[in-house]
Amino acid sequence: MKFSILIAHFNNAAYFKACYESIIQQTFTDWEVIIVDDCSKEAEKEALKQMISDDSRFFLYENDTNRGTGYTKKRCAELATGEICGFLDPDDALTPDALEESIKAYSKYDIVGTYSRFYLCDEHLAVEKLFPHSGRIKNRSKYFFNINFNVAHFFTFKRKIYTTTEKIDETLTSSVDQDLYLKLHEKGNLFFINKSLYLYRLHAQGISQNKRKKEKLYKNWHTVLYNTLRRRKIKILYKKDVQHIECLPNFIFEKQNTLFTKFLRKITKGIYSHFVGIKNVSIVSGMSLLAPITEALLV
Repeated sequence: MKFSILIAHFNNAAYFKACYESIIQQTFTDWEVIIVDDCSKEAEKEALKQMISDDSRFFLYENDTNRGTGYTKKRCAELATGEICGFLDPDDALTPDALEESIKAYSKYDIVGTYSRFYLCDEHLAVEKLFPHSGRIKNRSKYFFNINFNVAHFFTFKRKIYTTTEKIDETLTSSVDQDLYLKLHEKGNLFFINKSLYLYRLHAQGISQNKRKKEKLYKNWHTVLYNTLRRRKIKILYKKDVQHIECLPNFIFEKQNTLFTKFLRKITKGIYSHFVGIKNVSIVSGMSLLAPITEALLV
């Protein structure tokens, strides 16, 4: 099973060395790296080319003009040849077993994607803490919108299943990963790897940390959620016409994070974790019968 590591690059050569080293240190070795550069400065592209020049498993492509994150990531996926794909930002890094742990999951389970825990790191990629919100989700839920970021890095997916979706929205300049997660969630089960496989670098130039870009980020996120509701044929959400909701991220977050819903999630998660821990499959399976009731209470 071949793994395609997908990297959308734009002026990140200064951070790319750690990313590159984390790739070549992978314990799973049947991989390729597809890099699409979105018109970086010449010095940035040259530094990138020098780093990967001696390894034929790295493939570098260039956009003719600066097209943005959505277009560049979509092109990465189109150029991939592996059965399994996963995006890695050029300023981040993988743990040595990231690919191996992901491939193991596909070998054992009937799934379309995987995701894991990940570390939040400083500008020098030193681990600061574990991202607190990663966790197992309810698969095939019509009302799962990943509003609490349960699904995040390191996300991998079957390329064959990806081609059956609407694919990555090339008009997006942010929230591209969220868009991908929700589309794959609609196609099959996502598997949670309860282990940190990704190092996420926090720095001033990162899109999610740049305050000037937050407004645009929310507009893109709203678009992602609106299109998700369209695909799922949801016209009324929490008794409100979707067309009249100005900011879907804020609206859904408020509705899914009331004291009652938080309590309900905590209780359900605790019961599930307990029975999974003792491997009582019959009880865990029986709990799935409660899912429609729980969903109705939340919506």
